[in-house]
Amino acid sequence: MNRVEDVISGTDFAVYVNGLRIDEQTEGLRSVGTEERAAAEGALHNVSIYEYGGTLDLVIESHVLAYEETSLVERWVSVRNEGTESVTIERVDSFRLQLPEDSWTLMHYKSEWGAEFEPVQLKLADEDVILQTKQGRSSKDMHPWMTLFGSEGDLLTISPMWSGNWILRCERAGESGRSARGEGKEGGSRFEVSGGLNDWEFSKVLQPGKSMEGIHVAIAPGSGGELNSTSIQFARVGRKHWYVSNEFSRSLPAEWNHWWSYEDKTINEDVFRANAAEAAKLGIEICTLDAGWFGPSEAASEWFENRGDWEMVNTTRFPSGIRALSDYVHELGMKFGLWCEIEALGKSADLSKRHPSFPARRDGEQLGYLCFGNPEVEEWAFRTLDGLIEGYNCQWIKLDFNLDPQAGCNCTDHGHGAGDGLFEHYKGYYRMLDRVRAKHPEVILENCSSGGLRIDLGMMSHTHTTFLSDPDWPEHSLQVFWGATTMLAADVCLHWSYSEFLWNYEKQQFHPNSPDLKPYQFDYYTRVAMLRGFGISQKLPQMPEWMRERLAHHIDVYQQTVKPFVRSADLYRLTGQPVRGGLGDCWSSFQYSRRSGEEHLLFVFRLPGAEATRSIRMQGLDAAAAYQLTYLSSENQKEPVVHTGEQLMTEGIVFSGLEIEESALLTLHRLTVV
Repeated sequence: MNRVEDVISGTDFAVYVNGLRIDEQTEGLRSVGTEERAAAEGALHNVSIYEYGGTLDLVIESHVLAYEETSLVERWVSVRNEGTESVTIERVDSFRLQLPEDSWTLMHYKSEWGAEFEPVQLKLADEDVILQTKQGRSSKDMHPWMTLFGSEGDLLTISPMWSGNWILRCERAGESGRSARGEGKEGGSRFEVSGGLNDWEFSKVLQPGKSMEGIHVAIAPGSGGELNSTSIQFARVGRKHWYVSNEFSRSLPAEWNHWWSYEDKTINEDVFRANAAEAAKLGIEICTLDAGWFGPSEAASEWFENRGDWEMVNTTRFPSGIRALSDYVHELGMKFGLWCEIEALGKSADLSKRHPSFPARRDGEQLGYLCFGNPEVEEWAFRTLDGLIEGYNCQWIKLDFNLDPQAGCNCTDHGHGAGDGLFEHYKGYYRMLDRVRAKHPEVILENCSSGGLRIDLGMMSHTHTTFLSDPDWPEHSLQVFWGATTMLAADVCLHWSYSEFLWNYEKQQFHPNSPDLKPYQFDYYTRVAMLRGFGISQKLPQMPEWMRERLAHHIDVYQQTVKPFVRSADLYRLTGQPVRGGLGDCWSSFQYSRRSGEEHLLFVFRLPGAEATRSIRMQGLDAAAAYQLTYLSSENQKEPVVHTGEQLMTEGIVFSGLEIEESALLTLHRLTVV
């Protein structure tokens, strides 16, 4: 057991009720024991129970859920009011822990539209560090994730499992309420780490007999200074215990979506049909109609202002209706997907006139979304999505959310209080998603929020896949995938290949008909999308024939060879994180390893600015075994070679012949022990 492993499974907590801080050292708090509660197979749920009988009458439970074959734990706190009068909860820290004395480095990610998973590293020194979002979306400003690196290779990865406002605090010991100050290595202060639901603008009134469960936080220790040591634990637990899935989602269907090439400006029934016909020839398995299908029936209508009126269809663009389009896609042997921003409310939507209690409001002002803390909204949303799925025969619903609720709704006539509107919104949204999945168990629900601004483990317990970012130029795409997989498994990530943007965005410079575009560059662009759930957003009928042939080849390789690895293998990041603008590692390599150790898959990308030669050292192999390396694409024209595991992990595979924006894809098969 390393130094951090024995601190994460403690039961330390803190709650603030009626202005009083209560933690495990508070006078008047009495431990009444521990108990083991029911948990899924492969999990162990222990609860420490406390009673507080001072000025309040509370039962507080500190929960630790541990998972077999990993050191990862899930922590949360629940509070029940056993008194005869209401109490107000102002803050709930799902966990507290003391870092071992050391000089610690903190890593986290900043996040904005088109700039997700921007790495930040800083030393814990004399100042407290607070990571949080106040935007009402889990990944706006910062992603809900951090890792602490110790000087001896210990590390600790922490991720709040929540889609709204969260907080993580690294506070000098002694200033958070209890701990004595201590000097760490190299003169660094000792730190306490805590967090959970953000207490900014939050309060919740508990009536007698009522309880509140705080948000869950996932915590995993690692070793060797290696992020793979914690991210693999997160992925394994996610696949077995957290993520929702169905047969269709597990198949990782290759998707075509119309958005970037056509947006809402040039998409129409004929354009979609023409692309669907080409998609079927390429091996695409689902075609998704993104925004632009609904709203007033004028070609240039501003559908954005009518979000909420989902019964409206733009019949100028789609004169035969959406069901006819869906039927055509199904006749081609594919499935049909549809975009919907079910939480949003446009300024011109008739919905708010018909249901004036539906809009979220703060101090009387509409916030642009529907308050799911209102049970009537939850019911309406379920019936609306149920109707879209059944009426249009959808097998995929892309759920977008393009605004910041910030502190959320403070109406008191919705069924929630003035201080817990956003908290109850997400509880209601989660329940609605669960109802949709129960009614339509083979439909994929995709999570999207201005691209990747609501990526979190809470949402991944209710939706099948998450979109990583709106832009998709290769360097950016590799950066966000590298970052996302420090908390998510590759198979629940979705991002398209390098798209041809309709609007002039300086970073998106893919031009399929450019005479300067080389086949190896197109292979590179496409392979980036093969790292995870695969999708494209291209004008397929206008693609050059050679490009369609290459795309069909890559889709076949993805379906036949790559999918099984993405679906279940452990992922190792073998190089540093690429960073937009050439500021990170300019070689990018990812290794997928089957749990049996028999089969491995290796992606290698040479980005602009990269040195000519790089040795890629693999991880997790059997040093005594021999491995046969086979290149999967003809452009390399290399015969299979055999290396020992020790050679592959210490000397690595030398790549010296790749051009800028060229890639390699290899399989490794374990032969024998030598």
